[in-house]
Amino acid sequence: MEDARISDLRARIDTLNLDLLRLLSERAEVAEAIGRVQSEVGLSHYDPVREQRMLDALTDANRGPFTDTVVKSLFKQIFQASMQLEEQQDKVKYLTSRHSQSADTVVTVGDVPIGSQYAPVLIAGPCAIESREQVEAVASLLAERGVRLFRGGAFKPRTDPYSFSGLGEEGLRIGREACDRHGLQFVSEIMDASNIAAFEEYVDVLQVGARNMQNFTLLRAVGRSRKPVVLKRGLSATIEEWVMAAEYLMAEGNDQVILCERGIRTFERYTRNTLDVSAVALAKLETHLPVIADVTHSGGRRDLLVPLTKSALAVGADGIMIEVHPNPAVALSDNKQQIDFEAFDRYLAATLYDTKLTAKRTELYGF
Repeated sequence: MEDARISDLRARIDTLNLDLLRLLSERAEVAEAIGRVQSEVGLSHYDPVREQRMLDALTDANRGPFTDTVVKSLFKQIFQASMQLEEQQDKVKYLTSRHSQSADTVVTVGDVPIGSQYAPVLIAGPCAIESREQVEAVASLLAERGVRLFRGGAFKPRTDPYSFSGLGEEGLRIGREACDRHGLQFVSEIMDASNIAAFEEYVDVLQVGARNMQNFTLLRAVGRSRKPVVLKRGLSATIEEWVMAAEYLMAEGNDQVILCERGIRTFERYTRNTLDVSAVALAKLETHLPVIADVTHSGGRRDLLVPLTKSALAVGADGIMIEVHPNPAVALSDNKQQIDFEAFDRYLAATLYDTKLTAKRTELYGF
């Protein structure tokens, strides 16, 4: 038999636990109310000065038996839990967040679905549209290999202002005509909001490049279009900044957004950029949007295309973007990282993107 004194004390503990839970819940509700007001007026939710004042007041009032250190630790946990509640509250309002939509978005380009429940797509083509002959050769190859999405830049943002910057609207026409001949969907990068009309006429998917990820005027303009959008992550952008750029697009009414991890700038010099595979996985967890990886720009090396593709697919990428050129040695842009047709065939086989290997891909990877 349990000692009656222990039973009484345990019963008191049970009552105190419920009292603490009630008070903690009441405190959390007040913290949420404060968070809503802070959001409305544009204030940060975290106030370190306020937090320190509360801890000082608590330790001044502490009479034991807990030490001041223990009291601070306990209340810091409470503060952190309240902050997490406020952050979740903020996420609910974001259109990109899984808090606002739990089901994965599927972006359909023509009759090509892009999303988690479908086989990963391949977007391929030259860095830049250089001539009708070049585009015709690449488009013909892609169609023969079962690739449905053609990428090619008509307007090219270049570090060197004197280097080839694309054929402009003529390049869009060339790309459109080739894609129509071969049953392909056309993906191309838009750099200026003034070009929206031309892109809506010629292009199936508008691409916002890494350098324009935080061009908010362009994002709002593209968001008002109803064309699907590939949004590339900026060279030095955090995942949050990348997702918030997508929020700009969705806030304007465009829900056909595809996130693209294309490598970020780090201290590493063996590669052009560093493919952040964790960003692919995190974007899939935090948002409901499709996520693809550009393995050409991320590594900048032909010998890394296969392992980078496999790693991106392994963490859940919904597609891969790669650059293909008839003769990379004479390409007018990114000639060191594009691959020729023979290398592209080897790439398809090595990554199981070959349409003849669909069954094998399903067996190995489950998609």
